Order: sequence, then structure tokens, then C-alpha cells
Amino acid sequence: MTSDFTTINKVAPIKQHEENGHPNMKVVQLQYKASASGDFSKRLHDEFLNAGIESSILTLHSDVPQSAERRCLGRKAKFVSSIDNHIQNYLTRKADKKFGLFSYPLLGTDVSKLEQVKDADIIYLHWVLFGFLGLKDIESLAKLGKPIVFILHDMWTMTGGCHYSFDCEKYKTGCSNCPMFSGSQPFDLAASGFKRKKKLYDKYDNLYFVSPSKWLYDCAKQSALTKDKPVFHIPNVLDQVKFKPVDKKVAKQILNIDPEERVIAFGAVSVDSPYKGWQYLRSALNILHERQPDEKISIVVFGGGDKEAMEKSIPFKTRFLGRISDEYAMAVLYNAADLFIAPSLADNLPYVIFEALSCGTPVVAFNTGGIPDLVRHKYNGYLACYKDAEDLAQGIEYCLDNDLKAKVLPELANDITIEKHRALYESTKTVSLNGTKA
Repeated sequence: MTSDFTTINKVAPIKQHEENGHPNMKVVQLQYKASASGDFSKRLHDEFLNAGIESSILTLHSDVPQSAERRCLGRKAKFVSSIDNHIQNYLTRKADKKFGLFSYPLLGTDVSKLEQVKDADIIYLHWVLFGFLGLKDIESLAKLGKPIVFILHDMWTMTGGCHYSFDCEKYKTGCSNCPMFSGSQPFDLAASGFKRKKKLYDKYDNLYFVSPSKWLYDCAKQSALTKDKPVFHIPNVLDQVKFKPVDKKVAKQILNIDPEERVIAFGAVSVDSPYKGWQYLRSALNILHERQPDEKISIVVFGGGDKEAMEKSIPFKTRFLGRISDEYAMAVLYNAADLFIAPSLADNLPYVIFEALSCGTPVVAFNTGGIPDLVRHKYNGYLACYKDAEDLAQGIEYCLDNDLKAKVLPELANDITIEKHRALYESTKTVSLNGTKA
């Protein structure tokens, strides 16, 4: 059972409901942790409600109070999760950290009997690892016969266990001898993880896969695990009422920044993160300083990276704002910036880029992953050649020198995205009641 990218991207015709012009659709979204802002399920939940779609969220952990629409599992589930994390940490203790995260879920909680799940028409799975759901728990959900939609926030669903494969293409044929594990291993974790997923995917016809980016969609259509499954391209949503342009001088004054300064912002990253490209950003800023040492440029950094290491490496005046959990405060920061830099080496459809563009701030980033879905070269930002610090520096200069203005690309409008979710739901209605193959 497959889906056509072009068809879903144009939004397939939707069967009309006689009362409101739309089909009935009750969604439950499962995610490891809920927060007051910035998480995928919360943003999609809000847009579903705005569109008249019933939605609820079920999480393992939560930073927000529970309500009828947002439920959190209890202490037993959290205890199981902690055990699973200990086991995984042991199993992956020899993994090469330069390749990032590897997950091999064993334990989890069966949520298939919860009323919130049983009442739903369709089940969305976001990040459900770290001991929230094991593969057996996902199978219990599949047995309900309801459509199970995997939202692909990274590559884990289509690999033997890594979250980004970088240059490795073994996921296209079947993972084994994973480059993340060198030397002798008791057993091949990647091959085992791949086989476990394939067994699950091959057994059920009610499993659907949604990629927010075209890049990850293409990866899913090439993976030996998902290439024969229904895969859809549906972008993320964003509250463009909160994230919108305001007067830049006012935003700078709120943050006590000289309105005449040109501000470059980026999210703080771990200096040894394999995903975030800190070494290239550091080099680009030093190249920029060599060319424009007298320019009135300041760097604003948010997040939780290694402040001391970055401060020693950045040649410009730098302000660290720490972690920002409030979306309105983030919007002020984006508006205060004249430019946002995102030097990610592996990323899907980064919200920080989406948010910055929605606030009218141009973005400089590498031309990789799902980033080209957001940034159009020299239109709302600059796409630098992959791992090229010199080109990254040129991108910064280009955007500042041309006073480039930014906007979100029209195809990323929330109403278009929600209609694609409706179309996806309509396409699931031919699956058998128990979800298994005949």
C-alpha cells in the first residue's frame, strides 16, 4: 500500500460531512514529553482544535498541568521508562558518539486500553522512545485496527536504530555492522532493531508514515523498512500569530541591545554535538571578524550549550540569554536579530528556522536535510554549501549587506497543512478492522 507524493501534496479530495463540510476526525497524539511551548504535538493539537478537529495528547512526562485534553502517565510508567533507559545505556555504551543517538527500545507501557486511545479515530506517534513505548506496545496499538501515524521527526523509524544515518545508506537494504559500533559486539543491535521493525511493519496495513520534510520523505521511500508503506509529506505547523514581525528597534530595546547594532542570533549547542555543526559556525564567525573587525556586530545566544567554550571561541561581543521556554520571549529574540544562523549538519524541518522566518528574520544555514524546504537561497536566507565555513561566512555577509527580509514560504501555511492531515485520514478508511494483512 503506497501513497503518491504529488497527490497528497495537492491535497486529495475530501469526503464532505453533511454538517460542517469536513469528515469526523478524533485524534490522539502520543509524545514522550509535553511542554508549555515548542513541542510538536502541542502545536499540531492547537491547529487541529482551530480547524474543528477533536484532539488530545498523551505523554509520559509533562511540564504542564493535566486537563481533559492533555493526559500524563503515572509513576509505574515512569519507573518502567527509567529501567529501559538503563538497559539501553548499557547496550549502546560502546556506540561512537560522533554519529549521534542510537535507540533500541525494549520496555514501555501498553496504552492501548486507555479510554483516550480507544475513543480516538486515528493515533499519531511523535517521539515515543526513552521507555515510553516499546515495539510491543506499538503493536498493541496497531491491533486496535485504527490508523497509526508515525510522525518522522528524524530517521529512527526507518533505520536499525540510529536517528540520523549521515553518509551511511545501509537503511536502504537492511542494517547490519553499523558504523556506530566498532569492534566485537555480543550481537548486532542495528540488524536486530531493523528485523524487529520490519516484522512489525510487514504484519500491519494500518501503519502510515508522515515526513515534515521532502528530504526525509525521500529517505523513507528508499528505506527497506518503509518504501512499501504509505508515506506522506506533510510539513509542521507553527503559530504565526505568536511568531510574527514586530518593530526591530523595539525588540532590541526590550533586550537592552543598542538599536544600531547588527545582531546575529543562534541557538546554543553542545560543542561536541554531531548534529549541530558548532565547529563550522565558530570558523565562520572568525572569518567574518577578520573581514569586518570594526563592524558593530553582536552575537546573541540562547539555549544551554557550553557557555565558556563558546565565549572563548566567538570573536564578537556576545550575550548569553540561557534557555527560553516562553514563545513570546522567543519571538522578541528573533525580531531583535538581524540574522539567524543554523549550522545543522543533520536536521529534518527545524522549528528554530521556521520561527525565525515567521518573525521576518533571514536565516543562514547549510543546504542539507529538510532546511531547503524552509529557506530559499537569497530570497529569505542563504543556503551555504555543506560543511563549508567560508560559504557560511559569505552567507552572513550577503544577508547583512543586502538587508535581506524574510518570510515563510506560502506552501507552509497552516491551513494547507491541516487539509493534508484530513486527506491522510480519508485515505486510511479502506484498512481492515484489525489492521492486519489478509
